[in-house]
This record gives sequence, structure tokens and C-alpha cells, in this order.
Amino acid sequence: MILQGKTVLIVNISGKRSTGWAIAQSLAKQGAKIAYTYQNERFGSEVRQLFKPLDAIDVGECDVTSDDDMDKLFERLGNGVNVIDGLIHTPAFAKQEDLAGNFVNTSRDGFKLALDISCFSLIALCKRALPFMEEHGGAVIALTYIGGEKAVKNYNVMGVAKSALESSIRYLAADLGPKNIRVNAISAGPMRTLAARGLKDFKVMYEIIKEKAPLKRNIDSSEVGNTASFLCSDMASGITGEIVHVDSGYHIIGI
Repeated sequence: MILQGKTVLIVNISGKRSTGWAIAQSLAKQGAKIAYTYQNERFGSEVRQLFKPLDAIDVGECDVTSDDDMDKLFERLGNGVNVIDGLIHTPAFAKQEDLAGNFVNTSRDGFKLALDISCFSLIALCKRALPFMEEHGGAVIALTYIGGEKAVKNYNVMGVAKSALESSIRYLAADLGPKNIRVNAISAGPMRTLAARGLKDFKVMYEIIKEKAPLKRNIDSSEVGNTASFLCSDMASGITGEIVHVDSGYHIIGI
């Protein structure tokens, strides 16, 4: 098991259909101890039930738009562990009205909210995780999508947020590299997750990618989980600042 003896914090798991849960299962299979958060009690009950068989560490609710909430999260984490070897960032959100229609109509408040939750939260979490990682190094992983590289219909402001997230990955990798902290992102293909329900015409997109991708199929969430396990492990010790595509090769195809 490539993560035996390692502790990994996963932020913002929303349930059994979330990518965060798929990652948690893979990490646990590879021997990692998981600490986890959820946004609020609406998700907490289900998430705690999921983690019961894994003997994981519940560090409670965390609203990533609140500095106070994030400070308290790491205070609670510090009561149970002295070090963490990995940080998995999964928060992403945009207002429904800013995903539908034309990007030019994005609201100011919606733009700020999408960037705050989907991008700035990674920077804020890394700052607070640093005391738990700086002496021995570790891995930070965020989740992104091709909409951060290309204009994807109905992705709108979330695509801009993912683009900012990917740029932040590179700056954080440069910033934290001297402390042997690696920072990467996984750009996953479309999956039937809770978040995907919010995208207009998702089913159409899902079928098109299955047809166009070199592997002629969509990915399974376990493939994202396995990639995260690899990136958290010492086997990926020389990889940082990368956007790793797990999308059946769709990102290489032109028209």
C-alpha cells in the first residue's frame, strides 16, 4: 500500500456521489488515514455514515468562505494529529443563474462567490495547512476541469474560476516547493456527480465526450481517486505544478 502511515485531509465532501468520496475510498485502500470536512450539517449526517467503516477523523463543518471557520478547522485537526501528508481541495460553486445563459451576463456577486469558493479557498487552506506539512513535506491536490482551459458551453463563470485555480496551482507549487510540498490538480472528465446536476445539457456533453475521447468511454470516479492516491504518494515525488488530465484523452482532440 503506497500511502501506509500517511494522513490526508479532504475538504468539503458532499456525499456518496461526490468526487471527494471516490478519492477517500482510494486513499483508504492504499493505507492512508483520512480526515474529512463537510460544508454543513445538511451533508454531515450522510458523510459521517460513509466514513464509519474507514476509521476516519471527522473534523466537522467548514465554510471555506469564512476565515474563522477555516481557523477553527485546523484547531480541531491539531487536537488529533500533529502532521498531515496530504490536502485534497474539492470545493467548487457558482450560482445557477451564472451558469445558465451567456457569460457576459455574469453578476458581480456571482463572480466573486465563484472565485472565492472555487479558487481562493485553496490558497487559504494551504496557508493554514502549512504548519502541519512544512517540516516533512507533502502533497496538495485540487480538482479542475477542461472548462478552465477551453470555453465550454454552460460552464461560464466556473470555467474562469477553474482557470484561476489552475494558475494558483502553479504559483503555490513554486511557493511551497522549497518545503518539499508538491501542488497539483486533476482535470477530470465529466462524471455523474452531484455537482454535474447543476450543468445544463450535462447528458448531451456526457455522450459527446464518450464518442470523441480516444478511449471511447467516460471515466469512472475511481480513476480520479486512484490518480489522487498516486499524486499523494512518494511515487509522485518529482511531480509538482501539473494539471493531470483524467478524461479518457478527450483534452488532446481537436476538430
